Amino acid sequence: MGFVEEHQRWLEYHKKRRAGERLDRLDRGHRHGEQMFVERVWWPIFGNLDELHPEYEVADWRGRPYFVDFVWKPGQVKFAIEIKGYGPHVQNTDRTRYRQELNRETYLQIAGYRVIAIPYDDLESAPEQTISLLKALLTPCLLKTRSEGSGQLSRIERDMLHMASRKNGMIRPVDVVKGLGIDPRTVKKNLNSLCDKGKLTPVLMQGGNRICRYELVPSIMDNELW
Repeated sequence: MGFVEEHQRWLEYHKKRRAGERLDRLDRGHRHGEQMFVERVWWPIFGNLDELHPEYEVADWRGRPYFVDFVWKPGQVKFAIEIKGYGPHVQNTDRTRYRQELNRETYLQIAGYRVIAIPYDDLESAPEQTISLLKALLTPCLLKTRSEGSGQLSRIERDMLHMASRKNGMIRPVDVVKGLGIDPRTVKKNLNSLCDKGKLTPVLMQGGNRICRYELVPSIMDNELW
């Protein structure tokens, strides 16, 4: 299913489960900026809209309803994603409203959300930058969340994948030996295991047959790994 069809199905799914102000907010709130984010950033990363909730209602510190542009809850972690336009958020002359917005973001973090602010201008001119940043932010969290329940990876293997994700997707055996404090033979065994499972791929030295490093196989949609 392509993006247009999936986006429409996703919206209808959420609309059928809402009424009153919650439904009206979805109709009013999911507009150009939010749709650009879903199409130009979220869809290229994930290829689906699973666990992504548009115009998600939460209570602020006063108990009043507040709608976050998107909330994503893939398990133990939860993210609040806000699309920030320059005019409404920077040039806002209503100081009380601006102050309340900042307080809400702080309260969301107190409530256990990780808050992500997405510049509207980047969605128009540089969505690839937002994609790169989101991947760097989300991958380590989801590696931990999904792999803990999978039983498919050992603790050492998970630690190696976390290390690779922090190092721009590349890892050397010497990095693992130093970083995890384990002997080279164990490192080699687990690197080979991760290659067999399709999580890493070996990279040979230029003009030679010796492996110089391992690269993380893109797996942001791999539920077994996450």
